[in-house]
Amino acid sequence: RASMVPPSGFIPDSEVKVELESGKIFLHGPTKSGHPLLVINGSKHFPSKDQLVFKKFVVHLLDKAIASGIKGKEVGDEKSVGLVDLQNVTLKNIDVRGMITGFQFLQSYYPERLLKCYVLNMPPFFVTIWRFLCRFIDKATKDKIVIVTDGEERRKFEEEIGLDALPEEYGGRAKLTALQDVFLPQTAPGMLARNNHV
Repeated sequence: RASMVPPSGFIPDSEVKVELESGKIFLHGPTKSGHPLLVINGSKHFPSKDQLVFKKFVVHLLDKAIASGIKGKEVGDEKSVGLVDLQNVTLKNIDVRGMITGFQFLQSYYPERLLKCYVLNMPPFFVTIWRFLCRFIDKATKDKIVIVTDGEERRKFEEEIGLDALPEEYGGRAKLTALQDVFLPQTAPGMLARNNHV
Protein backbone atom coordinates (compact mmCIF):
# COMPACT_ATOMS: atom_id res chain seq x y z
CA ARG A 1 0.00 0.00 0.00
CA ALA A 2 2.73 2.49 0.99
CA SER A 3 4.35 2.16 -2.46
CA MET A 4 1.13 3.33 -4.16
CA VAL A 5 0.16 6.26 -1.95
CA PRO A 6 1.89 9.62 -2.63
CA PRO A 7 3.29 11.83 0.17
CA SER A 8 -0.03 13.69 0.31
CA GLY A 9 -1.47 10.55 1.90
CA PHE A 10 -4.23 10.08 -0.67
CA ILE A 11 -4.41 8.63 -4.21
CA PRO A 12 -6.00 11.34 -6.41
CA ASP A 13 -9.03 10.69 -8.63
CA SER A 14 -6.88 11.26 -11.72
CA GLU A 15 -4.89 8.06 -11.06
CA VAL A 16 -8.00 5.87 -10.94
CA LYS A 17 -10.17 7.78 -13.40
CA VAL A 18 -11.07 4.78 -15.57
CA GLU A 19 -12.42 2.88 -12.54
CA LEU A 20 -14.35 5.88 -11.21
CA GLU A 21 -15.99 6.54 -14.58
CA SER A 22 -17.63 3.11 -14.57
CA GLY A 23 -20.16 4.43 -12.03
CA LYS A 24 -19.97 1.35 -9.84
CA ILE A 25 -19.06 2.87 -6.45
CA PHE A 26 -21.10 5.27 -4.30
CA LEU A 27 -20.39 6.73 -0.87
CA HIS A 28 -23.14 7.57 1.60
CA GLY A 29 -23.68 8.04 5.28
CA PRO A 30 -23.63 8.26 8.04
CA THR A 31 -25.58 5.08 8.71
CA LYS A 32 -27.77 4.77 11.78
CA SER A 33 -24.65 3.75 13.73
CA GLY A 34 -22.70 6.74 12.37
CA HIS A 35 -20.53 5.03 9.76
CA PRO A 36 -19.84 5.71 6.06
CA LEU A 37 -21.74 3.46 3.64
CA LEU A 38 -19.98 2.20 0.49
CA VAL A 39 -22.40 1.01 -2.21
CA ILE A 40 -20.98 -1.24 -4.94
CA ASN A 41 -22.97 -1.96 -8.10
CA GLY A 42 -21.59 -5.28 -9.30
CA SER A 43 -23.25 -5.12 -12.73
CA LYS A 44 -21.11 -2.11 -13.66
CA HIS A 45 -17.81 -3.78 -12.80
CA PHE A 46 -15.67 -5.47 -15.43
CA PRO A 47 -12.26 -7.11 -14.90
CA SER A 48 -9.56 -4.46 -15.04
CA LYS A 49 -6.98 -4.51 -17.82
CA ASP A 50 -4.47 -2.83 -15.51
CA GLN A 51 -4.10 -4.56 -12.15
CA LEU A 52 -1.96 -1.78 -10.67
CA VAL A 53 -4.68 0.79 -11.40
CA PHE A 54 -7.28 -1.55 -9.89
CA LYS A 55 -5.19 -1.99 -6.73
CA LYS A 56 -4.84 1.79 -6.47
CA PHE A 57 -8.60 2.07 -6.88
CA VAL A 58 -9.21 -0.35 -3.99
CA VAL A 59 -6.91 1.72 -1.77
CA HIS A 60 -8.52 4.95 -3.00
CA LEU A 61 -12.09 3.87 -2.22
CA LEU A 62 -11.22 2.39 1.20
CA ASP A 63 -9.19 5.47 2.17
CA LYS A 64 -11.95 7.80 1.06
CA ALA A 65 -14.59 5.89 3.01
CA ILE A 66 -12.43 6.00 6.15
CA ALA A 67 -11.60 9.69 5.68
CA SER A 68 -15.27 10.56 5.24
CA GLY A 69 -15.82 9.15 8.72
CA ILE A 70 -13.07 11.30 10.26
CA LYS A 71 -14.93 14.53 9.44
CA GLY A 72 -12.27 16.94 10.63
CA LYS A 73 -11.44 15.06 13.84
CA GLU A 74 -7.95 13.84 14.70
CA VAL A 75 -9.26 10.32 15.22
CA GLY A 76 -12.45 9.09 13.57
CA ASP A 77 -14.38 5.89 14.05
CA GLU A 78 -12.64 4.59 10.93
CA LYS A 79 -15.05 1.75 10.27
CA SER A 80 -17.25 1.49 7.19
CA VAL A 81 -20.33 -0.44 6.11
CA GLY A 82 -20.47 -2.05 2.67
CA LEU A 83 -23.45 -2.77 0.43
CA VAL A 84 -22.69 -5.01 -2.55
CA ASP A 85 -25.54 -5.21 -5.05
CA LEU A 86 -25.35 -8.18 -7.44
CA GLN A 87 -28.59 -7.35 -9.29
CA ASN A 88 -28.20 -8.04 -13.04
CA VAL A 89 -24.66 -9.41 -12.60
CA THR A 90 -23.64 -11.80 -15.39
CA LEU A 91 -20.52 -13.87 -16.03
CA LYS A 92 -18.89 -10.95 -17.86
CA ASN A 93 -18.93 -8.98 -14.58
CA ILE A 94 -17.24 -11.73 -12.59
CA ASP A 95 -13.73 -10.78 -11.53
CA VAL A 96 -12.44 -13.42 -9.12
CA ARG A 97 -8.94 -11.96 -9.16
CA GLY A 98 -10.29 -8.49 -8.38
CA MET A 99 -12.49 -9.77 -5.55
CA ILE A 100 -9.58 -11.67 -3.99
CA THR A 101 -7.42 -8.53 -4.28
CA GLY A 102 -10.12 -6.48 -2.56
CA PHE A 103 -10.47 -8.87 0.36
CA GLN A 104 -6.69 -9.27 0.73
CA PHE A 105 -6.19 -5.50 0.88
CA LEU A 106 -9.01 -5.17 3.38
CA GLN A 107 -7.59 -7.89 5.62
CA SER A 108 -3.90 -6.95 5.32
CA TYR A 109 -3.96 -3.15 5.31
CA TYR A 110 -7.35 -2.24 6.78
CA PRO A 111 -7.92 -4.72 9.62
CA GLU A 112 -10.99 -3.94 11.72
CA ARG A 113 -12.08 -1.18 9.30
CA LEU A 114 -15.10 -3.14 8.04
CA LEU A 115 -18.05 -3.00 10.40
CA LYS A 116 -20.39 -5.05 8.22
CA CYS A 117 -20.94 -5.85 4.55
CA TYR A 118 -24.37 -6.66 3.12
CA VAL A 119 -24.68 -8.62 -0.14
CA LEU A 120 -27.98 -8.10 -1.97
CA ASN A 121 -29.56 -9.88 -4.95
CA MET A 122 -27.02 -12.71 -5.18
CA PRO A 123 -27.85 -14.76 -8.33
CA PRO A 124 -27.89 -18.57 -8.02
CA PHE A 125 -24.77 -19.02 -10.18
CA PHE A 126 -22.75 -16.79 -7.84
CA VAL A 127 -23.10 -19.23 -4.93
CA THR A 128 -20.34 -21.47 -6.33
CA ILE A 129 -18.09 -18.45 -6.87
CA TRP A 130 -18.79 -17.26 -3.33
CA ARG A 131 -17.80 -20.64 -1.88
CA PHE A 132 -14.50 -20.43 -3.75
CA LEU A 133 -13.88 -16.86 -2.57
CA CYS A 134 -14.47 -17.90 1.03
CA ARG A 135 -11.16 -19.78 0.91
CA PHE A 136 -9.40 -16.41 0.74
CA ILE A 137 -11.44 -14.64 3.41
CA ASP A 138 -10.46 -14.95 7.06
CA LYS A 139 -13.09 -15.86 9.64
CA ALA A 140 -13.14 -12.39 11.25
CA THR A 141 -14.01 -10.80 7.89
CA LYS A 142 -16.41 -13.58 6.86
CA ASP A 143 -18.39 -13.12 10.08
CA LYS A 144 -19.08 -9.50 9.07
CA ILE A 145 -20.60 -10.43 5.70
CA VAL A 146 -24.38 -10.82 5.56
CA ILE A 147 -26.02 -12.30 2.47
CA VAL A 148 -29.53 -10.85 2.46
CA THR A 149 -31.91 -13.52 1.14
CA ASP A 150 -35.33 -13.08 2.75
CA GLY A 151 -37.79 -10.53 4.08
CA GLU A 152 -36.62 -10.69 7.69
CA GLU A 153 -32.96 -10.20 6.73
CA ARG A 154 -34.02 -7.34 4.47
CA ARG A 155 -35.90 -5.69 7.34
CA LYS A 156 -32.86 -5.98 9.62
CA PHE A 157 -30.62 -4.60 6.87
CA GLU A 158 -32.84 -1.53 6.38
CA GLU A 159 -33.11 -1.02 10.14
CA GLU A 160 -29.34 -1.19 10.71
CA ILE A 161 -28.46 1.13 7.82
CA GLY A 162 -31.27 3.61 8.46
CA LEU A 163 -33.55 5.02 5.77
CA ASP A 164 -31.79 8.40 5.75
CA ALA A 165 -28.50 6.82 4.63
CA LEU A 166 -29.97 4.08 2.45
CA PRO A 167 -30.33 5.06 -1.24
CA GLU A 168 -33.83 5.17 -2.75
CA GLU A 169 -32.95 2.18 -4.93
CA TYR A 170 -32.87 0.04 -1.78
CA GLY A 171 -35.94 1.43 -0.05
CA GLY A 172 -34.33 4.43 1.64
CA ARG A 173 -34.50 8.19 1.22
CA ALA A 174 -30.97 9.07 0.06
CA LYS A 175 -29.89 9.92 -3.48
CA LEU A 176 -27.03 7.87 -4.91
CA THR A 177 -23.78 9.87 -4.71
CA ALA A 178 -20.83 8.72 -6.84
CA LEU A 179 -17.56 8.23 -4.96
CA GLN A 180 -15.83 10.97 -6.99
CA ASP A 181 -18.60 13.45 -6.14
CA VAL A 182 -17.98 13.18 -2.39
CA PHE A 183 -15.70 15.97 -1.19
CA LEU A 184 -13.71 15.51 2.00
CA PRO A 185 -12.49 18.14 4.48
CA GLN A 186 -9.12 19.50 3.35
CA THR A 187 -7.50 18.11 6.49
CA ALA A 188 -8.78 14.55 6.00
CA PRO A 189 -5.97 13.17 3.77
CA GLY A 190 -3.29 14.33 6.19
CA MET A 191 -5.12 12.84 9.15
CA LEU A 192 -5.59 9.63 7.23
CA ALA A 193 -1.86 9.45 6.53
CA ARG A 194 -1.06 9.88 10.23
CA ASN A 195 -3.64 7.30 11.30
CA ASN A 196 -2.78 4.75 8.59
CA HIS A 197 0.79 3.63 9.12
CA VAL A 198 0.77 0.80 6.60
